[in-house]
Amino acid sequence: MAKLNIFVGTMYGGALDVAEQVKPLFEEVGYEVDIIEQPKLEDLAESEAELCLFCVSTTGSGDFPGNFVPFIRALHDQSPSLSSVRYGLIALGDSSYGETFCGSGRELDRLLEEHGATRLGERLEIDAMETFMADDAAVPWVEEWIDDQQLKVD
Repeated sequence: MAKLNIFVGTMYGGALDVAEQVKPLFEEVGYEVDIIEQPKLEDLAESEAELCLFCVSTTGSGDFPGNFVPFIRALHDQSPSLSSVRYGLIALGDSSYGETFCGSGRELDRLLEEHGATRLGERLEIDAMETFMADDAAVPWVEEWIDDQQLKVD
């Protein structure tokens, strides 16, 4: 069975909620899905997963949530090749923060690309100022992403 890992970076649970809401969409098209709430670099660099989805919120002035900081530090320190990684990215933020809106998602995207990973499709940026429930934006995006990227495996 094809495997998908959903990496979650969250402060107050919004990104985890998104991960839990989209998980069944992947299961319906043939994936075994793991939601990883305390991600380690090995979960990505040494994974057997065919596909990864990142659900990451932004805190403070464009910062990564605390649970995601060790993952980012390890990515910086170890600088692994991620050329076999294919991923999608859902970034949560608040546009009232101006230039740092979705800062952690944008930075993660840049770092993954820098290490050779391939993003499939466009990054989804969800603005808390416009979307009260993030999964209202994430669920239709994931449905479209699965179709557009031809990710069905069954």
